[in-house]
Amino acid sequence: MAMIDFGGVREVVVTRKEFSLAKARRVLKDETIAIIGYGVQGPAQALNLKDNGFRVIVGQSRAFKRDWDRAVKDGWKPGRTLFDIEEAAERGTILQFLVSDAAQRAVWPTLKKHLTAGKALYFSHGFSIVYRKITRVAPPADIDVIMVAPKGSGTSVRRNFLAGQGINSSYAVAQDATGRAEERCIALGIGIGSGYLFPTTFEHEVFSDLTGERGILMGALAGVMEAQYDTLRAHGHSPSEAFNETVEELTQSLIRLVDENGMDWMFANCSATAQRGALDWKPKFRRATLPVFRELYNAVKTGKEARRVVSACGRKGYSEQVTRELHRIRDSEMWRAGAAVRSLRPKEKARVSGRGQARGTAGRAVD
Repeated sequence: MAMIDFGGVREVVVTRKEFSLAKARRVLKDETIAIIGYGVQGPAQALNLKDNGFRVIVGQSRAFKRDWDRAVKDGWKPGRTLFDIEEAAERGTILQFLVSDAAQRAVWPTLKKHLTAGKALYFSHGFSIVYRKITRVAPPADIDVIMVAPKGSGTSVRRNFLAGQGINSSYAVAQDATGRAEERCIALGIGIGSGYLFPTTFEHEVFSDLTGERGILMGALAGVMEAQYDTLRAHGHSPSEAFNETVEELTQSLIRLVDENGMDWMFANCSATAQRGALDWKPKFRRATLPVFRELYNAVKTGKEARRVVSACGRKGYSEQVTRELHRIRDSEMWRAGAAVRSLRPKEKARVSGRGQARGTAGRAVD
């Protein structure tokens, strides 16, 4: 483990230098990793582990035909490496519980009866354990309960892996029945292709994750984009101009500068007019949004947000409701303008991306 300075605070992290892929394979050499659920995180983690040389099977309900068919298309063989959830749970020594948070409550009784002594129950989100009074997910005392939470979508986990890169993940041990919980956990984190791993708790992971998703990562970002776009359009700016100034310049230029060297570097590499304006208006946006973030974090910490989400996701017709909501976003003028803008991007970018992915594939399992 390495000690790294994060803004004046020293933290322990695990990299592939200290915990190599070869070591991860040794730790898990006698394990059968059962991926339960082939929806969002399942495909990426299953394929990455398989490509890195681990023994992996998939458990997926045939009732969800789209996910079952996707697993078959990805090369999992029914009766050999692809099973229904119950059989996969019986065969696996590590069960990676990767169905959605809402579905975990329904699947739990099936899974629980196959969690015999010494097995490990793995999560990529702390939701079901932290809010167990709501989800009723209560693991037996004689198994390991561990978590590796990639800081990105399943698509990004797989895409980064194929490009020869990693995506950072947090990890936690909620229950160590075997004395091997932590090494099993870190080995799995390395196996799915994490760039580096940092320790957390199930509680901290779920509180930060739910706040981030509703906040700057998705909810707040989408909300402030709409607010700026609508303001520009109301003052006579064209859809193309409003979208470029709101989204395109952020995603195609500025955020990349932040990624390279930080926010101050991005400010330093913009015009003096942009720099001065951003520095002056930043505190106003912080003051305006801080009460909202405090309200959000409190709702997450108290379980109010979890109860609301479980109730909403469990309602009859919820899938159709979500489809309608997403279509409203897609069909809004702002994102129709976005589709037009994306279609005008130079085609060379896609070809470069493809070459990079092909190069990364050859070296993805290097120790």
